[in-house]
Amino acid sequence: MTTVGIRLVEGLIARGIDTVFGIPGVHTIELYRGLAAAGDRIRHVTPRHEQGAGFMADGYARVAGKPAAAFVITGPGLTNTLTAMAQAKADSVPMLVISGLGRSDTLGKGLGRLHELPDQGAMVATLCHTETVTDPKKLGEVLDRAFAAMTAGRPGPAHIQISTNMMGQPCPELSPPVISSSAVPLPLGRLRSIAAALNSAERVVILAGGGTRGAEDALQKLAESLDAPVIQTVNARGAMFGHRLTVPASPSLTPVRKFLADADQILAIGTEIGPTDYDMYANGRVPNLSDMIRIDICADQLARHPAKMPVKADAGAMMAALLPMTIRANRDGAARAETVRQAARAELATLSETMPAQLDIVEVIRDAMPNAIIVGDSTQPVYAANLYYDHDRPRGWFNAATGYGALGFGPGAAVGAAIAAPGVPVVCLIGDGGLQFSPGELRTAVDEKLPITYVVWNNAGFREISDALHQAKVDPIIGCTPSPLDMEHFAMACDMVFASVPQDPDQLGEMLITPHDGPRFLEIQVR
Repeated sequence: MTTVGIRLVEGLIARGIDTVFGIPGVHTIELYRGLAAAGDRIRHVTPRHEQGAGFMADGYARVAGKPAAAFVITGPGLTNTLTAMAQAKADSVPMLVISGLGRSDTLGKGLGRLHELPDQGAMVATLCHTETVTDPKKLGEVLDRAFAAMTAGRPGPAHIQISTNMMGQPCPELSPPVISSSAVPLPLGRLRSIAAALNSAERVVILAGGGTRGAEDALQKLAESLDAPVIQTVNARGAMFGHRLTVPASPSLTPVRKFLADADQILAIGTEIGPTDYDMYANGRVPNLSDMIRIDICADQLARHPAKMPVKADAGAMMAALLPMTIRANRDGAARAETVRQAARAELATLSETMPAQLDIVEVIRDAMPNAIIVGDSTQPVYAANLYYDHDRPRGWFNAATGYGALGFGPGAAVGAAIAAPGVPVVCLIGDGGLQFSPGELRTAVDEKLPITYVVWNNAGFREISDALHQAKVDPIIGCTPSPLDMEHFAMACDMVFASVPQDPDQLGEMLITPHDGPRFLEIQVR
């Protein structure tokens, strides 16, 4: 008998899913029967916590540009995954979570059954698209709607739940997937007026957000045609590494804000204009951007900020359409970009006397491991680099220190990234505090023999929070000195090669260029 569980896995494979991150349980046995039947057509990776499954799916999607799936049990399995789903929602990352559900004849009755929730679907519905499989004949339709929710328009997570008594029901062969088009019609009537506004300006500045991922070539060509500096938010970093027009700096920095205020035309592309990018220090001094031309695929986003020309369109398609309509001119773009780059980097030292040294660490990692993927957690060097840092490959720099800001993101997301890009070196840059949120996922990296370098910034506590409490004149500072792991013995317990270096870029660089097989663990002893 071919069951719902088996057909579900077949449906995932037909829709391009090649990896499932999950922890089996009694509520997902039939899903795992489906995985067993699929053989080597789909890969299963076992995290150590369901939150890790979600973070792995997130890291995979950011690198691969397509979703992975997470299989979790009902109740605690799903609630453990919600944090990762919320991070994916904030950063527009597609992720499909498939969970078990209690027997359909017991739902909502409060009988105290295993893993029972009052209304699991309603809980998830506050976050993203969710649907329950109630009829085997409609399984394909449910999958089609979930994939449309993940990939048509602004990407994000989606959820499907299946009762334990439904998973084992006979299920007919699924129809071929309905391919949902993510294309948004271009506003042809407005293209000329947009191009005219850009062509007539003398100081054009482009704001590039995560919506430009995958369209880096179009972004660079448009910037070159307009001779316009390109300011990249965290989720767009790596788009134009080393380019004369690149400004890999946070719009929260004073020189960048002044640069925006002095522009006579701003073109914002695929950026949420969220405070963790544009007002990181919550001082409310973001320049007035209401005269901007704003391109975004999400109508809700366009409605949240005033703009002279809001345009609902796919970023890549819109940039490609605008390019032949722009008039090449010398707007001193390279000189303007260089000036703001220097001023932005110099401001780091005025924010914190230790921040330049923290940025040095990130740049040493990049230079020692060219074209590596750096997955960050919420830790001091990552915060510094989010303010100013240029990465050497698209989709190669991401972290959870902006947007939703989930601590413990790095270890799992690095696993997903490494699986999405076989053979590419991956670095997980994490603090000793964040490591203790998700330490088990390092064993998954060992099981999968992944080339991940875990670099732990060990300042023996939550130093960033401690500094914030000190600045707020909280005395005494409470809760910021959890004892760190014994890093060497922890690495040994994970069967990883271990090395410890002081906070010295040269010594770190020497360690990073040392050849290694599988994952390894490097500790930076923070002064």
